[in-house]
Amino acid sequence: MTPLPPGHTIGIVGGGQLGRMLAIAAARLGYHAHILTPHADSPATQVAASATIGPYDDQATLARFADATDLITFEFENVSAAGLDLLAGRRPVHPSPAILRASQDRVTEKCFINGAGIPTALWSSVSTRAELDRAVAELGLPAVLKTTRLGYDGRGQAMLRSAADLDAAWERLAPKPLILERAVDFACEISVIVARAEDGSLAAFDVAENRHRNHILDLSLAPARIPETTAERARDIACHLAGALRVTGLLAVEMFVDRDGQVLVNELAPRPHNSGHWTLDACPASQFEQHIRAIAGLPLASAARHSDAAMKNLVGPEALTLWPRILATPGLIPHHYGKREARPGRKLGHVTHLFPRGGLPGELGVEAAFAGLG
Repeated sequence: MTPLPPGHTIGIVGGGQLGRMLAIAAARLGYHAHILTPHADSPATQVAASATIGPYDDQATLARFADATDLITFEFENVSAAGLDLLAGRRPVHPSPAILRASQDRVTEKCFINGAGIPTALWSSVSTRAELDRAVAELGLPAVLKTTRLGYDGRGQAMLRSAADLDAAWERLAPKPLILERAVDFACEISVIVARAEDGSLAAFDVAENRHRNHILDLSLAPARIPETTAERARDIACHLAGALRVTGLLAVEMFVDRDGQVLVNELAPRPHNSGHWTLDACPASQFEQHIRAIAGLPLASAARHSDAAMKNLVGPEALTLWPRILATPGLIPHHYGKREARPGRKLGHVTHLFPRGGLPGELGVEAAFAGLG
């Protein structure tokens, strides 16, 4: 790939906080960011050079957007793959629409991961109530019933702990295509974010340990407090999947480490990921810069961290009330997403606390770093 010269325009499909941070990274590398979003005052449009305002599946809007860009990427999966196909007919799109399709559907995603020789939780596709009964008989309980598309942050899923849970879960989630996954008795949840250039070169960030609250990521610790052999296995899995998908850009791989130390892949995201926000402050080049480098044909930067890090999400209306305290607290690095509406469960920003490399504290130290933030 011939590198995209500075001064050219990178189109970003999606106007959320990931698009915002991609636009900032693009500007640092000399590019103009142009956002496609239905919302004029989105987090990304606030920092981008320009924007096209309109729906993701309107052909006239997509044509205007493509004509204003030199290269296109996307910031989240819930965009129109057909729309990306149209854009790909006019401009280079990275990652490709085919990769987006693979990550949009949980059944397609699981088939790809297992086909690449990587283990996941046991699962079964479910399209009828009778199939749900058969899947529960085969996989056992507890299990998680999920929609195959459009779910995130715990939306579109139900935990099944006993047979009494099946009817209510089916009624709430049907008639969407569903997937049943056996619940994993995990020791911890981890993720690896890897950048892959078109020539196949790779740069994987260190493994992060992730903790959730109300199905939303609450805290990420880097490096994950797991054995080095387990961390190496997780990085190898992420690099293998990025190569198998032939990703140009980022691939985030969410995984479980079970009680026996086995690493199981949960989900893939071909884009920057919430669990990688710590790289903004703890690495010479963040996940956002690596993504821009990869899609623009620039050399990948080192993914090594210069510090250990703890990252905490700021969620819901309560987070805005804490902003003055955050700004006044030494050691906290604040990131505000510029969202005008503070709805419950909505990510409004994050804070990072850095520690000397090798100095990530224990539980009490992490709690002290974010004291008063919930």
